[in-house]
Amino acid sequence: MSYVDEINKRRAFAIISHPDAGKTTLTEKLLLFGGAIQTAGAVKSNKIKKSAASDFMEIEKQRGISVATSVMAFNYKGLKINLLDTPGHKDFAEDVYRTLTAVDSVIIVVDCVKGVEEQTEKLMEVCRMRKTPVIVFINKLDREGKKPFDLLDEIEVKLRIKVRPLSWPISMGYSFKGVYNLYDKSLYLFNPGRTTIAEEVLAVNDLEEDILDKQLGDHAAQLREDVALIEGVYGPFDRESYLEGESAPVFFGSAINNFGVKELLDTFVEIAPTPRSRPADVRAIDPHEESFSGFVFKIHANIDPRHRDRIAFLRICSGRFERNKFFHHVRLGKDLRFRSPASFLAQEKSIIEEAYPGDVIGLYDTGNFKIGDTLTEGEKIMFQGIPSFSPEIFKEVINADPMKSKQLEKGIEQLTDEGVAQLFVHKQGNKKIIGTVGELQFDVIQYRLLHEYGASCRFNPLNYTRACWITSENKEKLAEFCKYRSDRLGTDKDGNIVYFSDADWVLRRVKEEYPEIEFHYSSEINTGLPGRKHSKS
Repeated sequence: MSYVDEINKRRAFAIISHPDAGKTTLTEKLLLFGGAIQTAGAVKSNKIKKSAASDFMEIEKQRGISVATSVMAFNYKGLKINLLDTPGHKDFAEDVYRTLTAVDSVIIVVDCVKGVEEQTEKLMEVCRMRKTPVIVFINKLDREGKKPFDLLDEIEVKLRIKVRPLSWPISMGYSFKGVYNLYDKSLYLFNPGRTTIAEEVLAVNDLEEDILDKQLGDHAAQLREDVALIEGVYGPFDRESYLEGESAPVFFGSAINNFGVKELLDTFVEIAPTPRSRPADVRAIDPHEESFSGFVFKIHANIDPRHRDRIAFLRICSGRFERNKFFHHVRLGKDLRFRSPASFLAQEKSIIEEAYPGDVIGLYDTGNFKIGDTLTEGEKIMFQGIPSFSPEIFKEVINADPMKSKQLEKGIEQLTDEGVAQLFVHKQGNKKIIGTVGELQFDVIQYRLLHEYGASCRFNPLNYTRACWITSENKEKLAEFCKYRSDRLGTDKDGNIVYFSDADWVLRRVKEEYPEIEFHYSSEINTGLPGRKHSKS
C-alpha cells in the first residue's frame, strides 16, 4: 500500500462533553461496533473482567468519572481509527485542550435531558478557534428529554454553529423505537441491550412504503412529517461546510442501549477528515511530506502498575515512523530510537513496526520527554498551539511519611510531568508547591501517589491566586526584583522564575512599581523561554 493510501486510511478524533453526558459509554460502544472489544459496560462492572474500558485507572472506576485522556486504536471498514476519550470534568480541561491539538475532528456528546451544558460550550470554543470539524451525538434518547427540534435550536445558539441532522429519533423515552438514518435512508430498529450488539436494519428508499407503518405504527406519520420539515429547513448536507468547521452533522441515539451508534460510526468514517496539516514555529507541516515529524501531547506514568512504565503519547504529523529507527529530539538536540513503540487500546498495548500521519502511538520514556516535545528526522521545528495554563489553586506538599521521601519525590516529579498539575519550588525554605486549575486534581494526585508510588502526603492550602512567569531585558531590574520580592518567588520545573500573587490588586501594584518586568500568565510549552513561551498579560 502506498504512503498516500496509508494516510487516507487514518481517522483521528476525540470525544468531548460535559460530565455524565455518556461520553465514555459512547466510546465503549464505538469500540464494540468496531470489533475492538467483545463486551461493553465494564467501566464500573466488577463481573466483566476481560473487556477494555477507556476508564482503566482505579480512581476512575471508583468515582465513575474520567480523569485522564485514554488513547484507543482500532480498525473499521478498512480504516485505522484513532479514538481519544477525554475527561469531562472542568478540573481536567487542560488535558482535553492538549488532546484537541492531536486530533483532526471531534464528536461532541450532548445529554438530551440536560441539553448543552457549560463545559461543552467551553470545549466548543477551542474547536472553533482551530476550525476543527465537529459531529454532535445527542445521547440518552431512552429517557424523556427535550424535543429534538428544540435541541437543534439550542445547539445552534449555544455552540454557535449551524446544524444538519443526519439521523432522526423515532419517539423517545419508553416509546423510543430507533432512528432513521437520513444519510443513507435506512431505518434502524433496536432492542435494548447494554452489553451486546442488538439491531435490525431496514432499507427504506421511500418513506411512503407500507413497511414503515408495519414497523412503527402510529409513529410512522410523525417520522414522515419530521423528515419533510428537516429537508425543507436545513437543506442538503454540505460536507465541505462540515470540514471547515462551519456546520455540524447531528446524530441521535442511546449509547448505553446501542441505539444510533452504528450509523454514527458508519457515517463518521465516510465524512470525517483524513490527517490535516499542523502549525509549527517555522511553517505548516503537511501530512503528505515524506520526512517524519510528530509531537508529544500527553505523558502517562504507570499505565501498567506492574511494570511502572512511563509512556509519552506521540501524534504523527508527517512521514513514516519506524521501530528501531533513530529520530531527532529537537529540544534535547539528540537522536533517540524506540525498541517497543506501541499502539494502545486504553491500557492494553501492542508493539508496532511502523505508523503514519494520523496515528497516535506510545513511546516508552525514561525521562527524555516533556509535553510539547517534537521528534523529526533532523529538521529543527517545534509544533505550536499546545497549551499550558496558569494554575488557580496552590498547595504546599507535606510529606506524611519521611521514610518514603524518595518515592514522594519521584511520584510528584512524574505526575507533574504528565501535565496533571504544575510543580514549583519556593525560594524560601525550598518548599514544594503544586498548582492546579481545579480542586479535584489534588485528590487524584494524592490517590495516585499512595497507590502507585507508596507515598503518603497531605496538602497545605496557600493563599496564592496567581502564578506569573517573569522576564526582563533589564538584568539589573530583574535582580533587584528578585532580591526584594524573594518571599513571593519560586521556580518551575524548568528553572524559570515564577512570582506568586495573592490578589489581583497586589499584582497590579507590583507591575506598576516594576514596569521593566514582564509578567506572563499563559504559555505554549517548550518554545521561547527555556521550556515555555509566555503570552503577556
